[in-house]
Amino acid sequence: MHTHLLFDLLAWTLGIVAGWSAHKFRRRAAAPFSDKKFPVFYYTLAAVGAVWGAYFFGTLNIYLSGETAMLGRSIVGAIVGGIIGVEFYKLLNGISGSTGGGFVAALGVGITIGRFGCYFSGVEDFTYGTETLLPWGVDFGDGVRRHPVQLYEAALIGAFTLAFFVGLARQKQWAVNGGFYWFVMIYSGQRFLWEFLKPYQTLLGPFNLFHLVTAALMVYSIYMLYRLRKPHGHD
Repeated sequence: MHTHLLFDLLAWTLGIVAGWSAHKFRRRAAAPFSDKKFPVFYYTLAAVGAVWGAYFFGTLNIYLSGETAMLGRSIVGAIVGGIIGVEFYKLLNGISGSTGGGFVAALGVGITIGRFGCYFSGVEDFTYGTETLLPWGVDFGDGVRRHPVQLYEAALIGAFTLAFFVGLARQKQWAVNGGFYWFVMIYSGQRFLWEFLKPYQTLLGPFNLFHLVTAALMVYSIYMLYRLRKPHGHD
């Protein structure tokens, strides 16, 4: 079985376990929306949006980088698509608060483990970094020592996920009420930085497609965190 597929299966299996554990912490903290059961339509829109976003943005980035004969997938794109699907559901049903807190642990664990799959898949995965002379540079099979950006991301998102669990256990409001928005901010912020170390085609000055997408996600998360500070904000 393909290396990346094995890590994907492991990532999302453990992600589901992590998500269920975090759900119990959120219920204990009486987090808004934590006890509500959303209909199948809610999860369908989230899943369809995530799949569409993953393949649309991943394939578009590959196309812009000159690889026109392959499909791509993107975690950033999946997050964008999932948010669009859920926000559409909320608009239809008059929900003003965030409902994404229950997804944070699953996403954090899934991404952390999944990036190791990207790392071990080598150059064919198209997630490697640019050339570097730093001692921890890695040859992914093409004779060039590159930034292991997959491990950079795994380390940072893993650290955030651990902090998120600690925050839930201690019933900290940033984790209980704003966990999803903080996840989006941290993920998009670190990804914006790592994009400078990737060999993707630029679109606007030094910025590639994912620079622009993650910048939009950062604006979204900052705005939503601001809304949470209002008296009627929810998560």
